[in-house]
Amino acid sequence: MSKIAKHPKGLYFLFFAEMWERFGYYLMIAIFMLYLQADNTSDGMGGWGMNMKDASSIYGVFIALVFLTPFVGGLLADRKLGYRKSIIIGGLLMGIGYCLVGIHNTSVFYFALALIIIGNGFFKPNISTLLGNLYDDEKYKANKDSGYNIFYMGINIGAFICTFIAAAMRSNYGWQGAFTSAGVGMFIGIIIFILGNKHYKDVDVLKPTKPTDQSLGKIFGYTLLPSLIAALLGWWIPGNIFGKDANDAFIFACIPIIWFYFSLYKKSEEVEKKPIRTMYLIFLVVIVFWAVFKQNGTALTKWMELYTEREMPKSILPLAKSLSNTEVMKAEEKTRFITDEQFRLIILKKTNDKTGEIVNDTLRGMDYPKYFKNVSSEKFPKKNESVYLIPTELSQSINPGWVIALTPVVVMFFAFLRRRGKEPSTPSKIAWGLFISSLSPFVMIAAVYAGHNGQEKVDVLWLIGTYGVVTIGELCLSPMGLSLVSKLSPTRLTALMMGGWFLSTSMGNMLSGILATFWDNYDNKALYFSVNVILLLVATIVMLIMLKKLNKVFNEYVK
Repeated sequence: MSKIAKHPKGLYFLFFAEMWERFGYYLMIAIFMLYLQADNTSDGMGGWGMNMKDASSIYGVFIALVFLTPFVGGLLADRKLGYRKSIIIGGLLMGIGYCLVGIHNTSVFYFALALIIIGNGFFKPNISTLLGNLYDDEKYKANKDSGYNIFYMGINIGAFICTFIAAAMRSNYGWQGAFTSAGVGMFIGIIIFILGNKHYKDVDVLKPTKPTDQSLGKIFGYTLLPSLIAALLGWWIPGNIFGKDANDAFIFACIPIIWFYFSLYKKSEEVEKKPIRTMYLIFLVVIVFWAVFKQNGTALTKWMELYTEREMPKSILPLAKSLSNTEVMKAEEKTRFITDEQFRLIILKKTNDKTGEIVNDTLRGMDYPKYFKNVSSEKFPKKNESVYLIPTELSQSINPGWVIALTPVVVMFFAFLRRRGKEPSTPSKIAWGLFISSLSPFVMIAAVYAGHNGQEKVDVLWLIGTYGVVTIGELCLSPMGLSLVSKLSPTRLTALMMGGWFLSTSMGNMLSGILATFWDNYDNKALYFSVNVILLLVATIVMLIMLKKLNKVFNEYVK
């Protein structure tokens, strides 16, 4: 049998549909933090002018909700809509949301985010479930792990190319042009998905329910309505338990959903309890992975923007006009903000001589952008001289670039072990993924010391290195998690369990946003990355403690 015959034809249509969907999503994510923090201009073409804490909070809540709604999307697909219809609905909602998010109006902005959040809930769990269903055929079953690895590479091809488009569109057509490109990518993905319909229509089957299963009405009444009420309580209670009202609202909203998954386990048949319990335990552990990994959009983006040498080499300056964020410096007197050595805004205060009142003060002088805070003075641009910088968002292509390069290596490595009967189980691969990922923050700790804690800029190779390490861990963990859910889930609950996997992703994303809000609190950035090391090592130890029992259940239920 040829190598390509080991995978169903539907894989390739799902591969390209997911590639374009992720093109849109990661294009938005690549510039979202930059958009939130960019200066708010009077012409409506700027960003929202937020500080790091507020922007990180919104970013964290958004990516958390994006991965929370698959609970609902998976449930509706299992019971009522089916997978194909849900995927199409989700893609259309996301495409419209991307096209609207760049409009500088508060109501439109939050409406667009809501469309993206709801749309992802319909799309994300169901395309992963549909892929797993294709591999239920006996002739493909043994290759399910590698099928998910290939599918995962499609995700990252989209994520890799999107940032180049984002940079070019942002430079030439502003924020709205860049976000609209994300919408166009999403619509292309839906067209490809529809073209492949004949290859997966036979595995798009509604799952039969059991007498013990709650009706949709009860689930919505007993779970989603309390979740909404809990979110409102989290928003309105005095003070902030988790730093921001939005964080409190999200965490409170998760409680009824977590309770639903617990009750689902309690009401399941005895034969279903072990695999469900196994999945839940892994869901809990991988929350920590996502908490660290998803800082690519917050802390690591900030590192790229302000701590990494980004001036374009003269050899590629011809590209600058089409792919660059150009900084034009003018030697003129103007009011300027000043920051400390860690780019935190300093508010100078002075006392009014007549009233004794404390008032804000300002400085007058050369207004160089923050980027030049840790650049030696001889490299400062002269009057009216333009400096071309590599766009910050291109750093978001480093991780998917590594995924594209390393996926064939990982697939071949596990295939090599499989032929010799030594391939690790899926839970064991996840344990290895956690451990390898824990090594990644060590690279950033070294980068902090190389740059004398931000006093000097460091080479982009440090970021490339840290992304390289975490990508190996990611390839052992993320696609393996999707594969594990597809293998262990009771047939009637597959999409709902996929929603549970994304719920754990959602909670990790929320935690990543909370962690990023403390960035400015660390004078020594090495300590910030050390926290990430400790979190991942603890998660690895917990996984290793459980591994023997997890493997026993996995071997018992996966043939």
